[in-house]
Amino acid sequence: MDAVIVRQATLKDLDVLLKFEQGIIKAERPFDATLEEDPIHYYDLKTMILDADAEVLVAEKNNEIISSGYAVIKEAKSYLNHKTYAYLGFMYTHPDYRGHGINARIISVLKEWSFSKGLKEIRLTVYNDNQAAIKAYEKVGFERHLIEMRLK
Repeated sequence: MDAVIVRQATLKDLDVLLKFEQGIIKAERPFDATLEEDPIHYYDLKTMILDADAEVLVAEKNNEIISSGYAVIKEAKSYLNHKTYAYLGFMYTHPDYRGHGINARIISVLKEWSFSKGLKEIRLTVYNDNQAAIKAYEKVGFERHLIEMRLK
């Protein structure tokens, strides 16, 4: 059995990544009644793949892309003790490969990339009711920090 390889995404991966994006939207739709009807897009993946301030990764097994994630450098609020930080997103693993630590490997590589850019803070957002994702992120060291609230 071939090993899982984590690598930078290329524009050749775009068709698969756009399908992954729709998988993320489908998974998150039950957690957010404010999402518009399909089709919608969260990301400008082409721009991120080409951006030096972003790192888009894929995981491959048997030459098939099975997982993705990105880190992008963002400006912090002026009152925080850091000026910039890495924001992680686009975390998707094909259902057949979930629970095998692939997302953790992608996060590890994104963490290394973030630190190589001199960033000391890494953040992500997750829906409060998405307990499976929260558990996965806590397992790799993330801690709950803020809760965003809304009023209809």
